Amino acid sequence: MKTYLMIGASAFVLGAGSMAYVSQAAMAAAQPQAKTYRMLGLFGDVVKIIESQYVSEVDDTKLIQSGIDGMLTSLDPHSGYLDPESFDDMRDQTRGEYGGLGIEVTSEDGVVKVISPMDGTPAFRAGIKAGDYITAVNGESVLGLTVTEAVKQMRGKPGETVALTIAREKTDPFDVKLIREVIKPKSASARMEGDYGVLRVGAFNEKTTDEAEAAFVELKAKNPNIKGLILDLRNNPGGLLDQAVGISDLFLEGGEIVSQRGRDPRDVERYNARPGDMTGGLPLVVLINSGSASASEIVAGALQDRKRAELVGTTSFGKGSVQTVIPLRGGVDGALKLTTAKYYTPSGRSIQKTGIEPNLEVALTRDEAQIIANRAFQFSEASFKNALNADEGKVRRGAHQPAEAPPETFDAKKDFQITRATDVLRYGSVALTPKLPKPTARMAEVMSKARIAEAKPVAATPAQK
Repeated sequence: MKTYLMIGASAFVLGAGSMAYVSQAAMAAAQPQAKTYRMLGLFGDVVKIIESQYVSEVDDTKLIQSGIDGMLTSLDPHSGYLDPESFDDMRDQTRGEYGGLGIEVTSEDGVVKVISPMDGTPAFRAGIKAGDYITAVNGESVLGLTVTEAVKQMRGKPGETVALTIAREKTDPFDVKLIREVIKPKSASARMEGDYGVLRVGAFNEKTTDEAEAAFVELKAKNPNIKGLILDLRNNPGGLLDQAVGISDLFLEGGEIVSQRGRDPRDVERYNARPGDMTGGLPLVVLINSGSASASEIVAGALQDRKRAELVGTTSFGKGSVQTVIPLRGGVDGALKLTTAKYYTPSGRSIQKTGIEPNLEVALTRDEAQIIANRAFQFSEASFKNALNADEGKVRRGAHQPAEAPPETFDAKKDFQITRATDVLRYGSVALTPKLPKPTARMAEVMSKARIAEAKPVAATPAQK
């Protein structure tokens, strides 16, 4: 009996200890939760003060939506809130058909910045360039607006004219007039460059893999003796992950294409290629530049790591994160675009901030060579203040003289990067391709952000109308 009492007493002591531990843990968990509730209450107090004391009446819905968007955009450059209208626009865009100007944009320090124009769109035809700043739309300043707000000003009915005020390095601000269109960019097309095919992939929407495969099959049927292929991913801002996997799969016989890893180290998802190379093993070169982002980098990294292709051009943008679109109440209240994972190439590389470096670095023009030599002008993921960190110890390559640039005697009407890509195919590899003399790049003039901020709409010159 005494023994049982001792056991019972011991059990009581252990139980009491457990209850004390649980109580402390609950208190510890309750403290940050209480802080969260207090801050949510603070948010409500601020909304009430604005409603009652702001100089003019406010739209409560817009106010709260802006607060949600601000919370998300503070996390990283690619997270954000999509109101119902923007959510519908995004779904149209991924389906490969929507209304607008055809510009992929982001926000940097309150300034709308162009990631890249899309092939065949009004922005592309007007000469809008990656790295341009849009400071006004139809004479109305967009400085300080969110990307969502700025995009709303640029979108509208097809056929209407839109004037964008552009700030570009080494030039005064200027206006470009564009006419809105229903954007139906053909995401893939193919053509011959001498004995070699060029497969241009300009975006990754729901149709990209099918369009790319069809374009190549048609090209091969017309040119059965094609000797090699150039996959042109320059200024491709990315898009759907499954389409990046699909394009990579067209050239690989198997093995990993990409993996994505979430917050939990055990949360790893891998995507593999299926047997079958649509080219039958043709030599392959991939063209990239600083406008090649996200899905483009998945393809370039996979083909480089798997030794299926060599890369020519300049270092890619460096967007190594995955965004998940989470509808709110079935999309009635819009959606969250939330960064939920990072992606990694088959060799385990995260290209976040660092980008994919080509096997042969080739600047498109002598001016671009100077930009590469001037870190101030390098537009990439690493230029965003709140970008996710790169892998520990990894940094994007700084200012340097690129390996190659067009010589002064090169025909400016030709594409120097395409020319060098065909050279690599002809000689069989980057290692065997004769190298050109390294260009001498001087430091370019620096356009400060202050100058951009001060930029005001100007009248278009006759040549720009």
